[in-house]
Amino acid sequence: MAKIELERLISKRGLLSRKEAALAILEGKVKVNGQVCKVPLTYFDSRCIIEIAGARAVAQKMHYLILNKPRGLIVTRNDEKNRATVYECLKEWKGPLIQAVGRLDQASEGLLLFTNDHVWAEKLMNPKTHVKKIYHVQTNPIPSAEMLEQFSAGILLDGEKTLPAKFQLIRSGDKNGWIEVELYEGKNRQIRRMLETQKIDVLRLIRVQIGNLKLNDIPKGEWRELTESEKKSV
Repeated sequence: MAKIELERLISKRGLLSRKEAALAILEGKVKVNGQVCKVPLTYFDSRCIIEIAGARAVAQKMHYLILNKPRGLIVTRNDEKNRATVYECLKEWKGPLIQAVGRLDQASEGLLLFTNDHVWAEKLMNPKTHVKKIYHVQTNPIPSAEMLEQFSAGILLDGEKTLPAKFQLIRSGDKNGWIEVELYEGKNRQIRRMLETQKIDVLRLIRVQIGNLKLNDIPKGEWRELTESEKKSV
């Protein structure tokens, strides 16, 4: 059985965030197999017995949520600048601690997943699994067909070529248009940065799908739990 850092192990059991777990460990509130451990990065077998402030830390039931993230929210639990975060949308959530799966930047919106199942989350976010993510992007000006072909084939970002993707125009007006982008990797602000290479501004960026999970008609700022079939579909 592989060994895991204690702070991460506590987080994987869905009781505290890694930051909260590290603090509890440093304060001497955590026992592992009956012994106090004050080093957050100490490795332990995942089957070990953990107590936090005298209470045994039992693994929680796994939960999976889908949120329609509004524009302007930060994807973090605690922001040092006191900006509004996505967790304000989850005020009515009564279950265990859950974490966002991946990120959407402050100006982006759409499908965002939350779970306390770290194995499931890592499967979705691991670059090696190439889970598709689909975005609808409003741009100004409208990219030419040649540009869309270049983006789809891959371009250089930070000295590395992006993986093949799908960039296609889905509708257009006089000054701006909407393109659909299907990615199989997740470089930081990838779509925005790719379009910036051709001096194309992003007016809106909405994630509408991850794997086989679709945003559909979830209202802005609202969430629901995934069904069993949805959870397995990705």
